[in-house]
Amino acid sequence: MLAMFGVGTLCIGAAPGARAQTTTPATPAPAGMPVAAVTPVTARPPKLSESIIARFFEYQAWELGKSGPPDDPNAPPPRRAAPWGVSPVSTPPMPFTEWPYGGATDIGTNRAASVDSPFMVAIADTWLGKAMSESHIQAYGWVDVGGNISSSSVRGGNSPGAYDYDPNRIQMDQAVIYVERTPDTVQTDHVDWGFRLSAIYGTDYRYTTSYGLASYQLLKDNRAYGYDFPMLYGEVYIPKVADGLLIRFGRYIALPDIEAQLAPNNYMYSHSLTYTLDNYTNTGVQATLAASKNIFLQFGVSVGSDTALGNTGARLSNLYVLAGNPDPLYPGKTFQKDPGAKASYTACARLQSNSARDNIYFCADAINHGEYGYNNLQWLGVTYYHKFNDHWHIAFEAYHMQENGVPNAVNPTVQAIIAGGGEPFSPQYVPYNAPNAAQCRNPNVLTCNAPEQSAVFYLNYSPDAMNNFSLRGEVYDDIVGQRTGVATTYYETAVGWQHWLSPQIELRPEVAWYHSADAPAFNGNSDLGIAPDRKTQVVASGDIIVHF
Repeated sequence: MLAMFGVGTLCIGAAPGARAQTTTPATPAPAGMPVAAVTPVTARPPKLSESIIARFFEYQAWELGKSGPPDDPNAPPPRRAAPWGVSPVSTPPMPFTEWPYGGATDIGTNRAASVDSPFMVAIADTWLGKAMSESHIQAYGWVDVGGNISSSSVRGGNSPGAYDYDPNRIQMDQAVIYVERTPDTVQTDHVDWGFRLSAIYGTDYRYTTSYGLASYQLLKDNRAYGYDFPMLYGEVYIPKVADGLLIRFGRYIALPDIEAQLAPNNYMYSHSLTYTLDNYTNTGVQATLAASKNIFLQFGVSVGSDTALGNTGARLSNLYVLAGNPDPLYPGKTFQKDPGAKASYTACARLQSNSARDNIYFCADAINHGEYGYNNLQWLGVTYYHKFNDHWHIAFEAYHMQENGVPNAVNPTVQAIIAGGGEPFSPQYVPYNAPNAAQCRNPNVLTCNAPEQSAVFYLNYSPDAMNNFSLRGEVYDDIVGQRTGVATTYYETAVGWQHWLSPQIELRPEVAWYHSADAPAFNGNSDLGIAPDRKTQVVASGDIIVHF
């Protein structure tokens, strides 16, 4: 979901249900899963100190070796009673407890103020902590530090692999904070509301950037570290419409995909090309209707993908025309700043079996006429999850994605127009990380359509409640090179281990192999004028996530 085209590369965050809970009993490991190495969760931790700092570290230490937070026997049930259904997996060791779907707090399985947060425990006895508790508001987050050893060496040379963008370095990938109130979607007797304010700082800001929202850091300065606000939204939950209707409005993570930008919501540290190269965030209104416990329907309207609301109707001067040149692509004296910033429509359907062993999720994301824009991707695809037993499950995703009327990078007239400021993403306006033009098969045409097709799977094995092993494999076909800068088919496979020291601390080492079938695609950086020189790349990487 990255608007990183120039160099060939970019929840739901810690979504409700994605973390163990404090005001409700922790989700147990599935029946039959060995937990001999895990200390059972007790009803209460030992008495904590009065100091906020001491309480924070004491609680972190108390949870070491445990698979969940303290169990509160007086808490209300964390999910609706039968026949609503069962939780398919647990966290730890998975990054979620419900098969993921975007654009909504989990319906039927979320209690307000339910995230297990050492920070909230630390401030619980202060006036601020008490006021937040009474309002069901929480503040929490994490710090994620990662590094890699790669066969590539150029800055940005791991691209289009992500999130280990720079080879052979250690970096702070993301420091994230949420302030939120989530609606209680378990209850069915009253309308409830929520919001989320989020902020991220680190190298991973490049994978959440929305054009026009602090995007100067990536598109004008090409900074290694930056900040963003990937989720700024409100929610209203209406329980008596079918089995529940949730309406989200603001900026939110795009609905489809197995993976997400925020580190805790992924099986592995690195991301598939399938995820890296599609759309990331939308700004608009998204409705999710639980027609039944098995069928969820979604419809939304947004301002395209990965573009700020203020880009709607905004125009830039056509420097090429003003210099006296004819511009067959954009013949006027001005053009839209982002032609993709327009009314776009999302429609999805989620179907889940009674046993929750099977889940299929169809989506058409941010659909409009598909004009070439910053990240105006027309996404049509599906995700599928199948649980074989309490130790094994698979996640699969496939999509077709396209932009239309993309300038032809191999046409001399188009090359002059782009260089002279005659299109919206010319270097005069977007000096770094601009969307790529297409390498059209006919060099004589000025534009062509730019389709991409992709499929990825994760095979997961969880021997116990604190460990999971993932095998990832994928094929990504960048048919005219518009997403990565190289017209080729990519093959990738990776093996990763997710090891939880506690519900708050996770380690994720892995090894990934990438191959470009048709042309060198790795160890290059177009912003630095360095062409890729390798068709194969091997990267060993890993990170540590510490929640607070």
